[in-house]
Amino acid sequence: MATTSATVTATESGLQELAKRHLWMHFTRHGAYRDADVPIIVRGEGPYVWDEKGNRYLDGLSALFCVNAGHGRTELGDAAARQVSELDFYTLWSYAHPGAIELASRIASLAPADLNRVFFTNSGSEAVESAIKLARAYHQRTGNPRKTKFITREVAYHGTTLGALAATGISALRQEFEPLVPGGYQVPNTNSYHWPADRDPLWAADQIEEKILYEHPDTVAAVILEPLQNAGGCIPPQDGYFDRVREICDRHNVLLVSDEVICAWGRLGHWFGCQRYGFVPDVMTVAKAITSAYVPMGGMIVSDRIAEPFMGGKEMFAHGSTFAGHPVASAVAMANLDVFEREDLNDHVLRKEGEFRAMLDSLRDIPIVGDVRGAGFFHAIELVKDQETKEGFSDEESESLLRGFLSGELFRRGLICRADDRGDPVIQLSPPLICDTEQFEEIENVLRPVLMEAWERLEK
Repeated sequence: MATTSATVTATESGLQELAKRHLWMHFTRHGAYRDADVPIIVRGEGPYVWDEKGNRYLDGLSALFCVNAGHGRTELGDAAARQVSELDFYTLWSYAHPGAIELASRIASLAPADLNRVFFTNSGSEAVESAIKLARAYHQRTGNPRKTKFITREVAYHGTTLGALAATGISALRQEFEPLVPGGYQVPNTNSYHWPADRDPLWAADQIEEKILYEHPDTVAAVILEPLQNAGGCIPPQDGYFDRVREICDRHNVLLVSDEVICAWGRLGHWFGCQRYGFVPDVMTVAKAITSAYVPMGGMIVSDRIAEPFMGGKEMFAHGSTFAGHPVASAVAMANLDVFEREDLNDHVLRKEGEFRAMLDSLRDIPIVGDVRGAGFFHAIELVKDQETKEGFSDEESESLLRGFLSGELFRRGLICRADDRGDPVIQLSPPLICDTEQFEEIENVLRPVLMEAWERLEK
């Protein structure tokens, strides 16, 4: 059970009523709360959060893959307050301010190779949207105006704006908003758990080239890939995958965009996920943990080669948003990076990921556990009906398993994680980067009995 305090706020029932009447939560089935309480999180400290009833939860999802430095870092709030007292806001539309300049310079110093230009946004979706627009604009300026298409992977999630949604390979999220921005095409992802045993390990990479050739290289602007794919359950690349993709993109004059909205800022033990897998993209998109989510911020990091056509004469990238690179967000991001460097969080992840993974692998003795995969502090458990045959679940079975039991029971026992079926049913874990042995043991102490009970329910 979650740890319960005797203290209950006087506004508890009022907050519930107000939430149900006025708050439109994102990606939420509101009908599920008609006769149940909305989880209302009121406080956070380190890797834990508390609800309005005083129950404590281990935040095994870092809120949404983003509170990497942990909750309650007052120094980040202090940085915001200092910035407000000096300069509350100024736009980057033809102006600059010290916070954005210093943060852009610092990010460029951390990024690989010649990724030296930072274009700020407010979110990950906007960062991906910006990358799509940049790819099209770049090819127009370099004599290839027909290059407008972009290739992504099946089940991959890249955001909710119409361009980013066209890049998203989850059909259920796209259907009610069609027609989308034209030009988005999907290829198979790297989830080899269900592949035939004799399949070439680089088959998925070669599928990208086949799609480019089918659509014709003169029409393809960019390939957009996460270093480790989130949706579908922390899907890693095969050895050599990104080397092959980089070769393919270079061969056909296609930009390689590394969507690092989740994978950057230590999640995989490096500043950027591309560093984990040893490739250099043309563009990186970032957001979420750039500020550890204390305030919203995103951006794209662009190589000098791709930025160059926009830097001379009367040229400009005709794109932007009012609040991008906000002084307060910039100050918080700088303070967040200070925490990372002072506490060496990237190295902590690399030192502890083996222990985290070993704990998850120990759950393979539970019959419902099929695959365990991921890297750094970003892993998933794929659930199956039969370990031997890798048989999965029907839509109805998945609905009953995930939403009818697992999601609620894990939360009730004090663990916040993601039980997801965008693809095969998985449980995802993405804890704050400050977590250690104590938290790994807590995760296991919740996961093991709940997964055992889930299996027993299936057998009935």
